[in-house]
This record gives sequence, structure tokens and C-alpha cells, in this order.
Amino acid sequence: MQRGIARSVRLFRAFRLEQSRPEVFYGALAADSIELLDEWTTLDSKVVVDVGAGPAEFAHAFRAAGARYVPVDYDPSVSSVRDGGLVATAESLPFADCSVDVVFSSNLWEHVRDPEAVADEAVRVARPGGLVFLSYTNWLSPWGGHETSPWHWLGGERAARRYERINGHAPKNTVDKTLFRVSVAQGLRWAHGQPDVELLAARPRYLPDAARHVLRVPGVREIVTWNLLLILRRR
Repeated sequence: MQRGIARSVRLFRAFRLEQSRPEVFYGALAADSIELLDEWTTLDSKVVVDVGAGPAEFAHAFRAAGARYVPVDYDPSVSSVRDGGLVATAESLPFADCSVDVVFSSNLWEHVRDPEAVADEAVRVARPGGLVFLSYTNWLSPWGGHETSPWHWLGGERAARRYERINGHAPKNTVDKTLFRVSVAQGLRWAHGQPDVELLAARPRYLPDAARHVLRVPGVREIVTWNLLLILRRR
């Protein structure tokens, strides 16, 4: 399957509604995630662990695809966790080695202090032949500062002060506390250095498939990528 510009336009239109109508954006992102995984595996009857579980739209999409969906988050108030999920940290998952068919982690890496440790843990629990789906927003992308974007390009702390001055409250994501400066190079370096996985796909998640070539260009890839997608198979 070749994903083109029409898909990207559809996702970015949905992205504009993240704050006002989050169910539209997360519903579109969940459906797109299912399509990405369908390229590599069938989800019917598979155990899918969502690490850093997000909104309920992901739970609905995975269960509709027939998956045995298990959301995991350190925050017990997360909607998908309240509905039969597990409370745990991404660095210490409550699963045995080689026990999970699909480990799914969407937009978590930039929110943890040791992203490589989180990715290592995902590989640990994945069964041989199972998949690890990892995507994250890199710091120098247009949305790297999240709600303070694009002012984070002038400095994370400065962007946070500007946000608070304009909105009357601090941003949800605090640089170096709940939002970290991860890079595309960091994720690629981790993926290529893992002897226990085969890298199946590496590309900008929201852009057309042809944009995968930008990952070959250091510097440029940090700005253009927006969100890095890695799909790996456990050996």
C-alpha cells in the first residue's frame, strides 16, 4: 500500500481539531494506526498492548479489529485505562518476556526521560515474530513543543513563558519534566542498534510514503519529519 498526499491532508485536517473536537482527531489517528499495522500483521485475536495508552478511540478501533487490547498507562485517570486497563510505567511493563503479539506506543517517547529504556522494554515483552509499533514527535518538528509550538524553536523555556503570559496558565507539557528533546537520529540509532529486532519501516508518520527518503538527510529530517514512525519485528 502506498500512502499519498490525500491521506496526509486528511490527517492534518483532523489534527486541527485536536483541541476543540479531540474525538475526531484521535478517531482518525486510531483508524490510520490500524491500517499501518494491517500491512504487517492481522490483528484478529492478537494481544495488543498499548503503552502510554491514550484516548478511548484507540481502544474502540483495536477491539473493532478483533484485537485483545490491553491499555497501559501510569495515569489511572486515562479513559482507556479506566475501561479495563493496567496502571504501570512504560519502563517496567507487567508482562512476561516474549508474551505480547503487538506492542503499540504512539506519541510516548517524547514524554519519558529514558526513551531507549521504554523501547527496550517493548522489545522484551514482544514475542518472536511479534511487532513493535513506535512513533513520536521529535523536538525540532513543527509540533515538537506541542501546545507551545512553533515558539519552541526559540527555546523551550521561552516558549513556555510566552504560552503562560498569553493563556494565563502554564502549558500542560513542561520541557525537561514531561516533554523532552528527542530527535529523529535518536530513534533511528536505537532501532538500527537492536540485535533482537528487524526494522520493517522507518518514515515520517503523517507524510506520504515517498517522504521516507528525507530520513537520509541529517538536519533536514529533524525539521521535516514531524513524527517518526518505526515498525519492528521481534526476531
